[in-house]
Amino acid sequence: MPTEPIDLQTINTARVLAVDMVEKAGSGHPGMPLGAAPMAVVLFTKIMNHNPANPKWLNRDRFVLSAGHGSALLYALLHLTGYDLSLDDLKSFRQWESKTPGHPEYGVTPGVEMTTGPLGQGISTAVGMAIAERFCAKHLNCEELELIDYYTYVICGDGDLMEGVSSETASLAGHLKLGKLICLYDSNRISIEGSTTLAFTENVGQRFLAFGWHVEHFDGNDPDAVEKALLFAKTQKDRPSLLIAHTNIGFGSPNKQDSAAAHGEPLGSKEVILLKRGFGFPEEKTFEISDAVKEHLKTVKKKGSDLEERWNALRRTYTERFPAASEALEERLQNRLPEGWEKLLPGFDSSEKLATRQASKKVLDAICHKLPFLAGGSADLAPSCGTLLNGGIDFTPAHYNGANLRFGVREHAMGAIINGMALSQIIIPYGATFLVFSDYMKPALRLAALMKTHSIFIFTHDSIALGEDGPTHQPIEQLAMLRSLPGMVVLRPADANETKEAWKIALTARRPVCLIFSRQTLPVLDADRYPICSGVRKGGYILSEWNKEPQTPEQAAIIIATGAEVHTALEAQNRLAENGVSARVVSMPSTELFEEQPQPYRLGVLPENITNRVVIEAASSFGWHRYATDRGKIIGIDHFGASAPGNVTLEKFGFTASHIFDTVQSLLHTA
Repeated sequence: MPTEPIDLQTINTARVLAVDMVEKAGSGHPGMPLGAAPMAVVLFTKIMNHNPANPKWLNRDRFVLSAGHGSALLYALLHLTGYDLSLDDLKSFRQWESKTPGHPEYGVTPGVEMTTGPLGQGISTAVGMAIAERFCAKHLNCEELELIDYYTYVICGDGDLMEGVSSETASLAGHLKLGKLICLYDSNRISIEGSTTLAFTENVGQRFLAFGWHVEHFDGNDPDAVEKALLFAKTQKDRPSLLIAHTNIGFGSPNKQDSAAAHGEPLGSKEVILLKRGFGFPEEKTFEISDAVKEHLKTVKKKGSDLEERWNALRRTYTERFPAASEALEERLQNRLPEGWEKLLPGFDSSEKLATRQASKKVLDAICHKLPFLAGGSADLAPSCGTLLNGGIDFTPAHYNGANLRFGVREHAMGAIINGMALSQIIIPYGATFLVFSDYMKPALRLAALMKTHSIFIFTHDSIALGEDGPTHQPIEQLAMLRSLPGMVVLRPADANETKEAWKIALTARRPVCLIFSRQTLPVLDADRYPICSGVRKGGYILSEWNKEPQTPEQAAIIIATGAEVHTALEAQNRLAENGVSARVVSMPSTELFEEQPQPYRLGVLPENITNRVVIEAASSFGWHRYATDRGKIIGIDHFGASAPGNVTLEKFGFTASHIFDTVQSLLHTA
C-alpha cells in the first residue's frame, strides 16, 4: 500500500506545526516530533479507533505519549484530527494557563490520556490501562456483545526504556500476555548527552523477546512500513508488541538532524527556514495548514463519530439485554458504589486486639463481593499486607476477571500500573507494600497526585515497631514525604475502627489515597465511646476530652497522635489525670483532611490559646511543628531505627506513656 502524497503532506504538516510551536515558545523539544511524526500520524489517522468529538468515549483506543517531551507533536495531531484544541492553543504552547503545557497533562488537554514527562512512567502506566481493558472486558462483555474492546498504544523513546520501571512493567505485561498493548519505540539513538551508545548498547529487541513480547524492526520514516507493523501487531492476541521504529531525531533539519542539538531547544530561525524549504512549506509563514490537509483529516473525525455511534447502538442493546451489568457500569462511570455496601463493613469490638493491617484485610474481605470492580494486590507481600481478597481468583491470562493482582517484587511498576487502572474510571485499584518501600514508588505516587487518579496505595509495617528487621525496613521519613505531595490524602488510623472509616474515605474519594497500617497488634477503640465515625473523615478530632475543664489555658494540655501512638497517648492521659492534670487527646489520622475543615472546627480541636502541646508519632518530626507550636514538643524519631523487638525499639526511642507524661509535665511547669 504505497503512501499517498496527501499522507506525506499531513506528516510534514505535523512536523512543521511542532517546530513552529517550539520556535514561538522559545523552548521545547523539536527533535522527537520531527523524527516520530510518520508513526504518530499513521496511528491517529489509520489505526486508532477514537472520536475527536468525544475524547472520553468509553471504548476509544488509548494513546500514551510516554516520551512526553515530544508534546508538540501530540498537540499538533490533536488539532489536525479535530479535537477541541485550536490553532491559537498551539500558538500558546508552554504559556501560562494554556491547554498546551510543556509536557502532556491529564485533565488539561482534550485527548491527553495521562500526564507524562518523567521517562518510563507512560509505558508503565499504559500496562495498567491494558490490564484495565482485559479486566473490564471480562466483567462487562456478555455473549457476543463486546462492550469493552480497545487497544492501548504507546510511543516511547530510548530514555523510557533505559528507566528501570519500564523493564519492571514490560516483564509483567509479557507474563500477563497483554496482546492489546502495542508500543512504538522511537529508536533515534540520541540522548541529551549525545549518542545513546555512551551508556546504552544493549539489544532492546532481545530483551523484550525475553519478556515475552512480539518484536519487529522497521524504518520509522516509511509510513507504509509503520502501518504494516501496526496491523500485524494487532493480530498478536497473546503477547504485547514492541515495534522498533528506526528514526532520525530532527529529521529534515539540515544541520541538526541526528544530533543531540535537536533534542531540547528551538532549531533557530535560520534552520527553520531551511527545514520548511526542504518540506515545501512557505518559509515566511507559521502554523500553516493547507486546505488539502484539512479536508483529508475530516475523515478522521467522521470515522470516529461513526465508530462511537455504532458503539452507542451496541450499548443500547446491551442495556436492554443486561440491565444489571449496565447499571453496574453506569455506577462506576459516575463514581458511585453499589447501594448498601457500607452495611457489609465489619464491626470491631473493643475486647479485640489486631493490627490495622489485619483490620484492613477484614474490611476488604467483607466488601469485595459487593464491589466487583475493586481489584489489587501487593508487591509480593500479600500475606504480610493483607491484600489477597478472600474467595477471589488471581488475574492471569486464563482468568482476566481475577481481582487479585500479583505484581511481583516490582513496587515502582505496581504504582504506575495502579494509576493506569484508575484512569479507566471503572476500576478502583489498590497496591500494597511496606511503608519504607514507598520510596521505590515516588514518581508514580507523584503522578497520581498530579492526575488526581482514584488510586489507593496501602503501606503497612508503618514504624520502628516493625522490630527486628532493623533500620533498612523501619520507615522514618516516608510519612513526611507522602504528606508533602499536593493532593495526596494520607490516613494513618489508630485502630480497627479508624481503619474501617479510612477505607470508607479511600473508596469514595475522587483522588489518590495512602492508607498507612501497623504491623503490631493494637487495642480496638470503643466506637460507642469515642466519636470515631464522625471524626476520621475530618482528619483530626477530639478523641478523648479533658477529664475536667482547665481553669486557664496555661493549665491545659493537648496530646496529638496518629496511628499506634494514639493508644500510648490515651495511657498518658490517664496517668496525667491521676496526677490532677487535664490533657485532651486528639487523633490526627490525616493532616490533609484536617486542613480542609473550616477554621472554626480546627480551632475547636486545637484552640490557639492552648500552647502546651505534645505531638507523638513514631516517625520523622518534619511537618508537625505547625501543630506543636513554638512552645510545644514533638516526640518523633529523626534518625534511623535499630534491630530489636518492636516493643523494645518503641521504649528505647521514647514512645512510652511515661515519656509523654514527663513531657507534658515539663511544659506545664514552665508555663
